Amino acid sequence: MLDLHFWLPLTVLSTSLIAAALIFWIPEHSSQLRTSVNLAAALFKILLMVLILIGVSRGEEFVTQFPLMQDVDFVLRADALGVLFAGLSSVLWLFTTIYAIGYLEQTPNRRRFFGFFSLCVASTLGIAFAGNLFTFVIFYELLTLSTYPLVVHKGTPAALRAGRIYLQYTLAGGLVLLLGVLALHSLVGAVPFAEKDALVALAQQQPHLLQGIFLLLILGLAVKAAMVPLHGWLPQAMVAPAPVSALLHAVAVVKAGAFGIVRVVYDVYGITLSWELGLLLPLGLAAAFTILYGSIRALSQTDIKKRLAYSTVSQVSYIALGISLFGPLGTLGGLVHLLHQGLMKVTLFFCAGNYAETLGIHRIDQLDGAGRRMPATSLCFTLGALGMIGLPPLAGFISKWYLASGAVAIQAYWVIPVLLASSLLNAAYFLPLLYRIWFKPQTEPWPHERQLGRWDTGAWLLIPPVVTATLSLLAGLFAASALSPLAWVELIIQREYLP
Repeated sequence: MLDLHFWLPLTVLSTSLIAAALIFWIPEHSSQLRTSVNLAAALFKILLMVLILIGVSRGEEFVTQFPLMQDVDFVLRADALGVLFAGLSSVLWLFTTIYAIGYLEQTPNRRRFFGFFSLCVASTLGIAFAGNLFTFVIFYELLTLSTYPLVVHKGTPAALRAGRIYLQYTLAGGLVLLLGVLALHSLVGAVPFAEKDALVALAQQQPHLLQGIFLLLILGLAVKAAMVPLHGWLPQAMVAPAPVSALLHAVAVVKAGAFGIVRVVYDVYGITLSWELGLLLPLGLAAAFTILYGSIRALSQTDIKKRLAYSTVSQVSYIALGISLFGPLGTLGGLVHLLHQGLMKVTLFFCAGNYAETLGIHRIDQLDGAGRRMPATSLCFTLGALGMIGLPPLAGFISKWYLASGAVAIQAYWVIPVLLASSLLNAAYFLPLLYRIWFKPQTEPWPHERQLGRWDTGAWLLIPPVVTATLSLLAGLFAASALSPLAWVELIIQREYLP
């Protein structure tokens, strides 16, 4: 009899791997067949994720496990936290795929692009479902290798340079992470994520050694999470096409780093041990510095995508800040921001891509009057930007509210000025864009205007940001609903972490 609890996590990954193999095999000119494979795989993956989500909500366990070598198992485990990240990735990948189909129409090398695109989603889902550190490292490195061809997709000197920088940072980070994993394994053997007290005895004997290993693990993960000063690859990677930028910032790479930090704090060391070893305050201070630094650097950027890139540097560290607050409210704010930031940031990059493809706009000073020419795209961009600032009732407000509440609950009052300063800086670098879009009249012709559809732009490019902007609004308006991201994060905290 087929054991769905064993096979479902592996099947979710295999969906994207099979799609990648088919796409690499499909001839370059067979666009309709490639599109059909892309969309069918994305939709089937969401269906499988719904089955897993229903099962996990009922307390069922989905585990795929088999030995790789002596004392090392390959483990996929769909727990509540993994489902949060995998669900976000699956949904946003569907809309990023739709967007990429429209964005890359009539361009060369689409077979290569979508093949590696599918490998990226497989790697990301492997990270989400990894049941121990060794499985996590395998998919973490596969994500680096599968995203590199996407970063250099254009093949220009700037793209190739960005790809080299990306590899230098991420491979070095992966090496540091691997050193930390090997050091931990030499002391206590394999540490399944499901066993949260595995290091307690060792902490009593060698606390400083565990602190050093924690530093290695976090440094390795902080590269992809774009924490300062390990963030330098991210702004450089903005030479990639808009679907890749959305992939890097909202769905896969930076989220993989932030998700890994969550796993280390909660599922390897355990939140209580992390607090007792004095690891959370330095992590919180590093996240706070990154939040402010990224926002300040965003102010001076004249390129739209680079401003959004530094915004990502800032915003993703809200996740690390939240989990560094020793209490359920801060954790709630940090984890729900993993999903909220994904919705808002993917919307902003979709819209930036629409401006570039339809009007040739790349710089902020070219946005004057864009709201009249592209009202739907501009409304979506506005919702994404206001959500990042933290205005109610958008999703970003919910994240910041719980982060502030968590800080007050544990008397970490220093976090409040950080959140206030961040929101003011968010407003300072987003509101001038909105002013230009809606209130400044157009005085110069668009750099390169094209009529791509009956509305703002082509339907393939317009539908994804409309849907993701709507979802970010609904996530804030109906945060109290049992079907909201906030409700799922509350389930994670009640079941997985804090008593």
